[in-house]
Amino acid sequence: MRISKIVFILLLLASQQIVAQTSIKILTEKKGVSMRGLSVPSEKVIWASGSKGNIAKSVNGGETFEWSVVKGYETRDFRAIHAFNDKEAIIVAVAAPAVVLRTIDGGENWHIVTEILDSNMFLDAIHFKDAENGWIVGDPIDNNIFLLHTKDKGATWQEVGVEYFNSSIKEGEAFFASSGTNMVHSKDALFMVSGGMTSRLWINGYPTNIPIIQGTKTTGANSIAISPDEQKLIIVGGDFTRDTVRQNNMLCLVQKISKGSNTKQWQKAIKYQNPNGYRSCVEFINNELVVTCGTSGVDISKNGGQNWNLIPNQSFHVVKHQPGKKAAFFAGAGGRIGYWVAE
Repeated sequence: MRISKIVFILLLLASQQIVAQTSIKILTEKKGVSMRGLSVPSEKVIWASGSKGNIAKSVNGGETFEWSVVKGYETRDFRAIHAFNDKEAIIVAVAAPAVVLRTIDGGENWHIVTEILDSNMFLDAIHFKDAENGWIVGDPIDNNIFLLHTKDKGATWQEVGVEYFNSSIKEGEAFFASSGTNMVHSKDALFMVSGGMTSRLWINGYPTNIPIIQGTKTTGANSIAISPDEQKLIIVGGDFTRDTVRQNNMLCLVQKISKGSNTKQWQKAIKYQNPNGYRSCVEFINNELVVTCGTSGVDISKNGGQNWNLIPNQSFHVVKHQPGKKAAFFAGAGGRIGYWVAE
């Protein structure tokens, strides 16, 4: 056998082994259901929410899942969820009438904590800074960002006044309900990313233009994540109608001390590779290991987002880190919930 042929076979086997090592194991599926909400409050507890009122929950690290449909909400789409443990969780139904439901008994019963009857209302994402303080963002109403805040673990919610924001929303600018991850907190700031005709980064209510694809209703930022050491911020998005296009679909910001002062500022990281297409969610596993997913595949970075390796043909909407492990859970179309462990 020629040496060149032997080398080719060895390379082929090596590539197959790499794909096998980085593939995502499907844990459960449910046809006709799209899952966009995902919350992993501990190593063993996983909650997911989606269309047709569906909720999936595991209390054994994903070995088995219990599926249920929220009674009275069989036609609703719960695109965002936050779970505190195996008993307490909050789910958000997107379109009007927008409702926020809470359970304290593991999902056996859900009760309304907020209902908004405005026909223009569309709730997009939920995020908690700590055990008590949480936020829900919705599409703009009268050119103003709609934001709810809770101080009591989601038992009650109050609208954040327009005075919190330094600017009104621009025409065609909104927040995507693609993965419930367009908000994140550092120790002292709330970060939000908008998309659409205009895509901006909002820091404590102050907007900044960002160099990410925008200009149509289907473009812009979808998700934001901050590294555990809070030195790096990654934003992903793209155009979900052209999900293999990778142009201007990611932005990485790093915290640096500005010259001449001791103040820290966010600066664009240069020479960073873009993920391989539209991405609806991004998640730090640790300061260097990052995972991002979308309808055209999953990308993994081992150097903080500088380079990405594609896991093709595995479409997911949302990814969440498994606490205590170098691993993550995914959720997507067909009720699929997947599991990935770093090499």
